[in-house]
Amino acid sequence: MNYKKLTLKNGLRVILAPMHETGTATVLVMTGAGSRYEARKESGIAHFLEHMFFKGTKNRPTAFDISQELDAIGAEYNAFTGKEYTGYYAKVEAHHADTALDVVSDLFLHQKLEQVEIDREKGTILQEINMYEDRPSSRVGEHFEELLYGDHPAGWRILGPKENIKGFKRSDFVRFLKKMYTGPNVVIGVAGKIDEKKILREIKKRFDVLEKGEKPSFRKISEKQKMPALLIEKKKTDQTHLLLGVRAYPAEHKDRYALSVLSTILGGGMSSRLFIQVRERRGLAYSVHTNYDALHDAGYLATQVGVEHENLEETIRVILSEYRRIATEKADEEEISRAKEYIKGRLAMGLEGSDDVVEYLVTQEVLRDKVTLPEEKVKKIDAVTVDDVLRVAKDIFVNEKLNLAIIGPHDAGMKKKLEKLLVL
Repeated sequence: MNYKKLTLKNGLRVILAPMHETGTATVLVMTGAGSRYEARKESGIAHFLEHMFFKGTKNRPTAFDISQELDAIGAEYNAFTGKEYTGYYAKVEAHHADTALDVVSDLFLHQKLEQVEIDREKGTILQEINMYEDRPSSRVGEHFEELLYGDHPAGWRILGPKENIKGFKRSDFVRFLKKMYTGPNVVIGVAGKIDEKKILREIKKRFDVLEKGEKPSFRKISEKQKMPALLIEKKKTDQTHLLLGVRAYPAEHKDRYALSVLSTILGGGMSSRLFIQVRERRGLAYSVHTNYDALHDAGYLATQVGVEHENLEETIRVILSEYRRIATEKADEEEISRAKEYIKGRLAMGLEGSDDVVEYLVTQEVLRDKVTLPEEKVKKIDAVTVDDVLRVAKDIFVNEKLNLAIIGPHDAGMKKKLEKLLVL
């Protein structure tokens, strides 16, 4: 992967990744300010602000002006908010790269934030919250993080509570923007078939208005769990949705590659242990997958499944059994090798487009202040041994790190049964 990085006088970092074999270009601007940087009264504002960037600028007064210009060149464009970042992007045919940069930089730097638009957008976001409330496969993940991190920004939902959304005013957005959208906290990346010198010149011209400021800080996570924890949302659903997992490692932990291999063995494909045991041999679920998710200072490994209500206990027993097995018996070399090749294959396929490449580079720079190239990751993955996987499994699969979140029509009686079942 070929890329260049430089830092402007105001602290803004620029990443350029020429890809002359492609016919597209993608512009991505990302700030290291997601929902975990919010105070309780601000919860939801990072995501709300993302919406407001598309509601009009000084040069493009309305949302229609922005969307019409990008639609007219067949662009793919959107924004996203996570716990630790917010990003804005446009992917276009390569000869429209200048337009993509012009529009994305305009909405990022010159948004109007009109109160009338804020009030109008409140309804949209309230409906977005309702949409996720009706989507238990997504909502159960929020419950799992609430279980892990409690009343901490990392445990709050990204969309925020409805009462906050209803009360936000323009001054709240201006304050958050000034604090979080500073030069040292922003990275702009452009990847694809580009004229590097021209793009860089245009970036310097547009982004010199960004104030230098300081990088914001966040409240650190303190993990003090002593026994298995359980959260159940009683709700009428067609399936019971569950997320069962353990506290694990932060994003830069030395054992993160061994943990990725471990996660893949458990639930990283249709030949993984849990897919075979839960779906193929018992027919308990349609979808079964295990993921490792990490923040700066915490992380977790968890398995997500949707099952018939009466199959909840059996499914939990099967998952816990596989957790225990991988923590007590060495995986064989062939299984380790398959998991490594799976990870490397997914990494390679995830870097085919200009949008994939720029997101890979910019996200790492925003979150880690450095980029680990794919070939470096491959070396680290290849270095993982059978003993590494067993050692990591023994470390994380213990009672005091075990957590279970559930959405389904289950009462206190079921909760008592599951509390007895949650043993590693």
